[in-house]
Amino acid sequence: MNLADRLPAAAGRLGGRTVLTLDGAGLSYHALEALSARVAGLLRGRGVGPGDRVAVMLPNVPEFAVVYYGALRAGAVVVPLDPLLKRREIAAYVGDCGARLLVAWHACAEAAEAGTAGTGADCLFVVPEEFRRLLRGAVPVGEVAATSPDDIAVLLYTAGTTGRPKGIELTHGNLAGNAATVARMHALGVDDVVLGALPLYHAFGQTCALNATVHAGGRLTLMPRFDPGRALELIRRDGVTVFQGVPAMYIALLDQPGASDMSLLRVCVSGGAALPPAVLRAYETRFGCRIVEGYGLSETSAVAAANRGGHRRRPGSVGRPVPGVEMRVVGDDGRELSPGEIGEIVVRGPNVMKGYWRDPAATAEAIRDGWFHTGDLGRTDGDGFFFLVGRRRDVIIRGGRTVYPGEVEEVLHEHPAVRQAAVVGVPHPELGEEVAAVVALRAPVEPEELREFVRERVAAYKYPRHVSCVDELPTGPTGKILKRALTPPGTAR
Repeated sequence: MNLADRLPAAAGRLGGRTVLTLDGAGLSYHALEALSARVAGLLRGRGVGPGDRVAVMLPNVPEFAVVYYGALRAGAVVVPLDPLLKRREIAAYVGDCGARLLVAWHACAEAAEAGTAGTGADCLFVVPEEFRRLLRGAVPVGEVAATSPDDIAVLLYTAGTTGRPKGIELTHGNLAGNAATVARMHALGVDDVVLGALPLYHAFGQTCALNATVHAGGRLTLMPRFDPGRALELIRRDGVTVFQGVPAMYIALLDQPGASDMSLLRVCVSGGAALPPAVLRAYETRFGCRIVEGYGLSETSAVAAANRGGHRRRPGSVGRPVPGVEMRVVGDDGRELSPGEIGEIVVRGPNVMKGYWRDPAATAEAIRDGWFHTGDLGRTDGDGFFFLVGRRRDVIIRGGRTVYPGEVEEVLHEHPAVRQAAVVGVPHPELGEEVAAVVALRAPVEPEELREFVRERVAAYKYPRHVSCVDELPTGPTGKILKRALTPPGTAR
């Protein structure tokens, strides 16, 4: 089986129905299938064979799907890259995976050429009209390459630019199975319109937006770059029924005129990080909009757990494991912990990656006895719902006492002036670490007021002694706050 098999199946069933929309222009299932077949022919003509790596550096445009399914159809391994990467990062990723070809958006040409110099990879730049003309001259590949479920389909690189990059090997079985699970879980169908605001080069966007939509026969309306006002316009214009986003997106939308239109959506899903309960409550009380949270990582294709509707939803929780997946909370000795105890979340199932690219030591460290160790800390309740506490590496040890940043961030989000919050540990000569907070505001407030607000609501050792206010917090491609990029109060750079 091949992840690309779903496309010809959908094209045969749906033909002229629209699968992708960008700025009012649409691409049908039949056209996407035909263009991807020509991409497969183009790649073969350039010497790309089964198992070869094809790096794809494209924004959320229809050409991403065309190249993605075309490369898979040819039996190649897709290596999605952020179009904002610079020369050094491109060189690291392309060199590590040994890509034969980099397909890049025309606006990235300078960085792409500089990054591939000396790597042995060729460059192919996508200028929409020229690309279509190029494909018209390619001989289409009629058949989808025969691959096994355990063959690598996509190689995703972990976030960060320091140290050796780690490629996450996601197989055809991983991705096809997870997309089918998402489609079933949210009852996606041919009448659904999904807002493609998540980056397609990321596991969340690929599985939940692109692959799940194609599996279900729905329509994906694309946003090359997330903008809250524009997102609300698309929801109204295109009749969007499904919104999938990260907490930062929901927070940004909350302050927009017309945010009440979110209540018209059939499904709202949040993932990528824990959604502050104050934000979830604001949507419910102000708009009557119910958001369901999920959980996963790139290494889990990406969905491992999710809330469902009705009684199968628990606010503040990331839900229960999705069908076929097992999750536990374990201690340092690997023993499963009782409900309420905090430990590391581990995952086992058909969604777990094959391993890290050419890194058996890292693979063995991450996958032990069949269980993937996520590095995330959490707990369960008596009904089997999982609750995130934070990343193991983010835990603050203050004078021997453990402080979980997520707990303090949750309290900060309850203050009406706070839009975003990040809590980190800073060095302290006597305590080891001190608690510090960096916040972005929606209304003016003094740091002392925020400090006292938290102090009244948590144990004395937990509240942030240092608070600073900034215009925006640094975020990654999916909107997750990048704590490593912060300059917390009480530190110097």
